[in-house]
Amino acid sequence: MISHPRRHCVVALQALPPRIGQVRRIISAQLRHWQLDPLIDRAALGVTELLSNVHRHAEPDKACRVEIELRLGRLTVSVHDNDPRLPVSRDADPLETCGRGLALIAAVSESWGARPQPDSAGKVVWFSLRAAPAPAAPARPVRIRPVPLRRPTAPPVTAEPLVQPVAAAVDQGVPVAEPARVGALGAVPG
Repeated sequence: MISHPRRHCVVALQALPPRIGQVRRIISAQLRHWQLDPLIDRAALGVTELLSNVHRHAEPDKACRVEIELRLGRLTVSVHDNDPRLPVSRDADPLETCGRGLALIAAVSESWGARPQPDSAGKVVWFSLRAAPAPAAPARPVRIRPVPLRRPTAPPVTAEPLVQPVAAAVDQGVPVAEPARVGALGAVPG
């Protein structure tokens, strides 16, 4: 059973490995819908750890309920199961392959805890994350104005560099050919 009120989502399941992946995808989709994308990785990791604990340790069965709730800028993820034993965080030996789940939840969340369920013999284990507000849209559209392109202009042509060598050649008695006339199609003989 899945319910999707505006800021509350509940998923009931058996904490078995294939279902844990499904719940992680449901949580991710719900957070995307609420526009809380920055919280997806931490929430998915935390709910995976809590459901893995139910799978490993809960007795008499693996039935549980996952709830996520967004209220007053805080996302709370909680797992309710039928086992009354509260979890205990411990320091794991460096060579152990398990036993770090609650330490991991403490590291990725702002706070976490466990309490007996008031209406049954089970317990609730939860963690919370601060939900940053979605970025606000700009008050008015930003107008981008194109910058006009300027064509490069050629530097002015002066006759000085050509006149001086010709004048120097004449002074030295070197014969100088007549300049060609330039027409529309190129040089025209004089």
